[in-house]
Amino acid sequence: MEPEKNNKSETDASELEQSVSFQQVSSVATGWMVDFMFRSLCRHFKEAEFEEFNETLSVFEAISKSPALKEDVYSEKILISAFLARVMHGKQLDVLFEEDQGVMPLMSATKIWSNLEDTVADETVFKNITNLLVVQSVAVCLEKGERSSASSALKWFENNDELPQKVGVKLKTIVAQTETYHPLLMSFSFNHLLETVRSYLEVYLEKNPSDDLLKEATKRVLSSQGVEGLKDKVKHESSHSETADESMENDLKTKESTMCLGTKRKLLSTKITEVWKPESGKKPCVSIRRISKSELTQILSEKSMDSTDIQKKRKAHQKWTLELDKYLKAGVRLHGPGKWSRILMDYDFEGRTGTMLKDRWRVLMRANEVC
Repeated sequence: MEPEKNNKSETDASELEQSVSFQQVSSVATGWMVDFMFRSLCRHFKEAEFEEFNETLSVFEAISKSPALKEDVYSEKILISAFLARVMHGKQLDVLFEEDQGVMPLMSATKIWSNLEDTVADETVFKNITNLLVVQSVAVCLEKGERSSASSALKWFENNDELPQKVGVKLKTIVAQTETYHPLLMSFSFNHLLETVRSYLEVYLEKNPSDDLLKEATKRVLSSQGVEGLKDKVKHESSHSETADESMENDLKTKESTMCLGTKRKLLSTKITEVWKPESGKKPCVSIRRISKSELTQILSEKSMDSTDIQKKRKAHQKWTLELDKYLKAGVRLHGPGKWSRILMDYDFEGRTGTMLKDRWRVLMRANEVC
């Protein structure tokens, strides 16, 4: 009887394959896989599983490249994944998401979030997350002692019309006075941002379950093993995935400290380009693979050997103006040579670091331009 049953199943499967094209089946199966990886990303985000999130993101990228996938249908989830990646790396100012190295993770997240307004049921939630992103873009810089970066972030928001007026006025005062523990920064904390984004994800997944593959896999597991025992386990797993880790921010800090600070990552680029390829194309999306400095240099050199084009991209960080030299000289007179971090706190050097100030001071000394 058993062989006959197996033969019947094979015959039924063969008939089904003949009734539909493989391309149609492949499209559905690929969509299910993308949905499953999207849910996994949301789960890792909610549980602050940093490494697991990045690993899943890499798989998500690979599947999303499949020609069988209808990109328009999944573009929304791809953007949400890009947004989550930036928030997840929000406190790592060395992480690179875009070609403009002055755009830090949360600044890039704000750009994506502005395109996700239609996915938010409550307009108040959308505005709240927008304000949290702007405030934390500045707060993270101040927290790490990067006052000039905080000032540059504010200018970037103003130039891109992303700065809410009331919040902007308060932030300018906070940056000018370097008030790291200002009540506004405490109210719009990074932990608050994580909690609010987590709540947004829960509502989104309720309306967009994306759980076809999850359901089928669960059925298979339940049918092949002890059903009752596994039901309890599945219930426990589901409950666990929806319970937020209250120490999420601390976990992210701990894991970020173990990352190699010299590494640059290109994660889910938002440039309007072909999917996964920042240099050409038409659709918004995503480049997730982490790349080292040597790989980044090679990619940039392969992309274009036009030195003038490269200079345009880094123009803001290369040219020293007379005004910046004046700031530097005044800072040295006040604090003395070598006190670069203090000098950075007093003046806006447009994103420059202490090392850059030291190198410029040597140039001025050699040119006898120092009184």
